[in-house]
Amino acid sequence: MVAATQMGRREGDLVTGEASRITIETPIEFSDRLPEEVDAVIIGGGVIGVFSALYLARLGKRVLICEKGRIAGEQSSRNWGWIRQHGRDRAELPVMMQSLRLWREADSETNGQCGVFTVGTHYLASTGPEMAEHESWLSIARDHGLDTRVLSSNEISDMFSGQADYPWVGGTCTPNDARGEPWVAVPAVARLARAAGALIREDCAVRALDMAAGRIQGVVTENGRVACEQVVLAGGAWSSLFARRHGIDIPQLSVRATVAQTAQLPEFFAGNAVDEQLALRRRADGGYSLALGDRNGVYLGPDALRHFRTYIPLLRKSWRGIDLGARAPAGFPDAWGTPRDWAEDRESPFEGTRVLEPAPDRAEVSSMIDRFVKRFPGIGQPEILNCWAGMIDAMPDAVPIVDRVPAIAGLVVATGMSGHGFGIGPGFGRIVARMVAGEDAEHDLERFRFARFSDGSPLELGSTL
Repeated sequence: MVAATQMGRREGDLVTGEASRITIETPIEFSDRLPEEVDAVIIGGGVIGVFSALYLARLGKRVLICEKGRIAGEQSSRNWGWIRQHGRDRAELPVMMQSLRLWREADSETNGQCGVFTVGTHYLASTGPEMAEHESWLSIARDHGLDTRVLSSNEISDMFSGQADYPWVGGTCTPNDARGEPWVAVPAVARLARAAGALIREDCAVRALDMAAGRIQGVVTENGRVACEQVVLAGGAWSSLFARRHGIDIPQLSVRATVAQTAQLPEFFAGNAVDEQLALRRRADGGYSLALGDRNGVYLGPDALRHFRTYIPLLRKSWRGIDLGARAPAGFPDAWGTPRDWAEDRESPFEGTRVLEPAPDRAEVSSMIDRFVKRFPGIGQPEILNCWAGMIDAMPDAVPIVDRVPAIAGLVVATGMSGHGFGIGPGFGRIVARMVAGEDAEHDLERFRFARFSDGSPLELGSTL
């Protein structure tokens, strides 16, 4: 088993007793004044927006984050908490390798508040074909110098401290991968950004871009106008709705994912693991985060139907794990009643729903418990303290858009992280900051270009885990 370590710090040194899930009831922490002018406005206070602001401020730029609800209130605090290189798309991997280093830096700078521990990521297989699929990624790992290796069934048993009883045939592992604590990590980095000079304002929705001759002049928020020449759209599940108001089409859908938090359990495993059905991560509070590895929900709405053809290749690959739900709930980005256009002097959809709070799927939580007991009979049935759901901003090829929008001078889009955004957030935040500042991005961004869905390029599917 990979030891849970980070720069000599022990897990018990991280104080998490008061950590709680971020909702609209979470008190506002960031209420900086609205400036008349900045160099860049970031729409969205999730992991991408917060790291973009941190690195922009450190480049000497005046930057403002406008968050309609709470910092990290949506998917950035509702994810699995994995910081993984393992299984990444080939083009994402260099960004992720840098992100892992940046997460460790951020954890050090926040005195461990991000909860980053080196624990390894483990993909387990119950069948020969699943094992072959995991092994097919080893060549990518070797090309990038990762210490990824194959696990035998006996090694998996040892990894779980002898508590597992399940017929895994083997697996793969990247020992250098890490885990973090989403509830506390992104707000901690936001405090770093503010200390570096960034302004952050919660409960401040951006209603529209202020443009002249196709060029950004500023943004119109619910609290007034802010002049700027550059805007970063990092709105997660809301990005496509905002973009569409300005004539920009992003084929992004929102996918519901449920996660459960157990009560404290013996530490039989310190890291991240997933097989065909169950995912788990050790938490700093002594419990485990559980999720299903084979189920996600998609609400039906106008955008889901409009983009259906674009998603056919992805659906063919993973249709067994997708639940096509009922109509999108009222107030959600793709709800039938959500306006696609609105006046700048009237309440926008972003003010109507400050924080997306999809209902967790209770049947999925029951499946998590049953699958946990089946795999770890020595531990027994876990007590579930909390469960929640988040809306993942998904793209048809499971990799994000991180690019300038040709039709609007000054607009950078960073969205569609497809459930992988927490781990890779620092790397893409640094890329966005350098892009806005006019510096070299340090990475090949061809895979993440805005035009790939309209320039006739064949769709290349990335990893869906």
